[in-house]
Amino acid sequence: MKNIAISRRAFNSVALLAAAGLGAPSVWSQGKLEKTKVSIAVGGKAAFYYLPLTISEQLGYFKAEGLDVEISDFAGGSRALQALVGGSADVVSGAYEHTINMQSKNQYIESFVLMGRAPQIAMGVSTKAMPGYRDVADLRGKKIGVSAPGSSTNMVANLVLSRAGLKPSDVSFVGVGTAAGALTALRSGQIDAMSNTDPVMTMLEQKGEVKIISDTRTLKGTQEVFGGPMPAACFYAHAEFVQKNPNTCQALANAIVHGLKWLQTAGPSDIIKTVPESYLLGDRALYLASFNKVREAISLDGILPEEGTRTALKALASFDPSVKADKIVLSKTYTNDFARRAKERFKA
Repeated sequence: MKNIAISRRAFNSVALLAAAGLGAPSVWSQGKLEKTKVSIAVGGKAAFYYLPLTISEQLGYFKAEGLDVEISDFAGGSRALQALVGGSADVVSGAYEHTINMQSKNQYIESFVLMGRAPQIAMGVSTKAMPGYRDVADLRGKKIGVSAPGSSTNMVANLVLSRAGLKPSDVSFVGVGTAAGALTALRSGQIDAMSNTDPVMTMLEQKGEVKIISDTRTLKGTQEVFGGPMPAACFYAHAEFVQKNPNTCQALANAIVHGLKWLQTAGPSDIIKTVPESYLLGDRALYLASFNKVREAISLDGILPEEGTRTALKALASFDPSVKADKIVLSKTYTNDFARRAKERFKA
């Protein structure tokens, strides 16, 4: 009887473990997470630029991977990067080009899953402040709103200015965030032009408040501005963190790719039901119009194209003298190992 009791107890334990494995397949199959509590910094979470992060959070995909994520929202990507450098964040949901910028400063950070395959940033001039606008040269001496100085919205503005022969010092950049504050800054005349993400830019455009002069919200527009594919939002961390926490990074990549897979078939009503009400900025119809405009810019599978890394380096080196193209080792700015495994698992 004793042996039967032991074997029954053993059987029950195995059955419970098997059930747990079914409930959390990623944790079960990829080994123990080195870190279950992960702090993530993001700059402007309400923007469509970071929609995959919000979807994965709201639908519980991080929890399904055994992760307890704490997301801190900052005014712009450069602030989120500062949180990583300062040690208050483990991972950043931010622009891929920051990995290149940081390597030029001898700091190695690595992207490990892609969320956006186009920057989704548009630049426009205020029709009220600059009714007679003719070309980019007219921006000399003007105030340009960006999410935060040093962020990717600033980078796109710098690129547009440089092609017209203007330097960043020829204008004044003003940090306005990526939500209601950005709308207020333009409407109240605090800025003359703005480089920002959606839904903000579509809302201003549809009401005739800005004239768009550069647009990377579509793959075609991105090709025209950058001359190639330009990777955008991704998860990045110190290379050392990625190396020491492979199972944790895999779980993070899994959650994002799961969200990307969901987004491939999600309808407008699904998006409205999933994102926080405050993200709609008081106008559901315009929010959905914005989503339709940027939908193709969202990554399908989390994999960063090698050609895109070259596009990003060329763009940065064209206006930032501190980025020396011949000194940057692009293979150290990203890895697709985690995204490939996640893609295979979710058939993304």
